Amino acid sequence: QVQLMESGGGLVLPGGSLRLSCVASGQIFGINTMGWYRQAPGKQRELAAAITSGGTINYANSVKGRFTISRDNAKSTAYLQMNSLKPEDTAVYSCNLRDSYNTYWGQGMQVTVSS
Repeated sequence: QVQLMESGGGLVLPGGSLRLSCVASGQIFGINTMGWYRQAPGKQRELAAAITSGGTINYANSVKGRFTISRDNAKSTAYLQMNSLKPEDTAVYSCNLRDSYNTYWGQGMQVTVSS
């Protein structure tokens, strides 16, 4: 069983930055993808960014040029650097890991962009 521990959420002013971290613990099988999903009030959950263990990256169009996802495979950790944050980035952000057999989710944390 894999557990995901998230940190870094909170309240930030428009134009500000936050860095989210997700640490995976447990047995991870094979090639895997770590990603950040977000769900704003009244909206469906959407992928913000994802990165494979081989380094292939995918971003939502709405965050391209502002968010950067990275990972440290030795530490089983993924990071999401979020810059130039906008009020529309306000959402619950959840870490996700997919390996050869399963999909795992973190508990989610609130990111609020507001003045």
